[in-house]
Amino acid sequence: MQTEMNLDLLSEARRQAEICNACRYCEGYCSVFPALHSQRAFSDGDITQLANLCHNCRGCYYACQYTAPHEFELNLPKALAEVRRDSWESFAWPQPVARRFQTHGGAIALAFVVGWAALFWALRSIGSSGGDGFYAALSHSAMVAIFLPTFFLPLASLAISLNRYWRSVGGQRLRFQHITTAFSKAARMKDLAAGHNEGCNFEDEDRFSQARRHVHQAIMYGFILCFAATGTATVMHYVFAMPAPYPLFSLPKLLGLSGGVLLTVGCGAMGVLKLRADRNLGDPGAWGGDMGFILLLGFVGFSGLLLYVLGSTTAMPTLLALHLGAVLTFFLLTPFTKMAHGFYRLAALIKDAQ
Repeated sequence: MQTEMNLDLLSEARRQAEICNACRYCEGYCSVFPALHSQRAFSDGDITQLANLCHNCRGCYYACQYTAPHEFELNLPKALAEVRRDSWESFAWPQPVARRFQTHGGAIALAFVVGWAALFWALRSIGSSGGDGFYAALSHSAMVAIFLPTFFLPLASLAISLNRYWRSVGGQRLRFQHITTAFSKAARMKDLAAGHNEGCNFEDEDRFSQARRHVHQAIMYGFILCFAATGTATVMHYVFAMPAPYPLFSLPKLLGLSGGVLLTVGCGAMGVLKLRADRNLGDPGAWGGDMGFILLLGFVGFSGLLLYVLGSTTAMPTLLALHLGAVLTFFLLTPFTKMAHGFYRLAALIKDAQ
């Protein structure tokens, strides 16, 4: 049964959105403010949609004349961030996992990685005799048996969550032009460029910067390249009977190495930006979960690169266990971590295009 969203958070966000809608001074500071200004009144679904459309660029806050100590005490980035996190928790399936991760993200991720790594280490005993490369430590059939359900179970969870979100915000029938518009904006990270394409104020207060946009792009495209490397290797294995290991100048290796570098650098830079940023302009309660996710995804990329460099040494079995443990943890926790925000934001962009 779906848990209702926090009415107090919705009410506070609605109060602030109504003041912003009346003022409209910040219209040029944010690329998603037109969605706010298109409404005269805000239902719970409208506020939820605005919260997931918001990129927390914070330009509106630094431009606002009604922040504290004014009696209105506007802090729209924080209000929408809290609603956004609450929506992910409320629509998630199963819900208890989502709520727990937001407050204990780092500890949960670490426990999962260590636990799965220990399991993979123990499974070395069923490694394929005579296998090459990583398959000497863990057979191909064992990897498939473990990771195949791990891939599809989070997709099922996300499908349930997004369906709940779509019904909550009053989403209409999907049309091709709406989907392509949303993907185009997501691919360019357009909304992170803010209203005048000058960037956002996330880490530099009232100074505009494109750093957060570029870091997001590095993480997104790094993940896509790593996923493409795995997909390419799967096709080569099953369709062309070309099993791993692959040479350096093969498609899986080139895609995987470039993706791993982008992931590692992007996550490291994102962690630095979040440390510099003012936590009171986001959702303080989700900070631990955000950092836990960033560290987990960064470790996936870094351990993959380390495994490539030291794959022919005696450290390979240990590194393989840690890397596979991190990858498995990442996929299992995807519906409950900050990774889910990419799916929700894409849904919000489609709804906005409608």
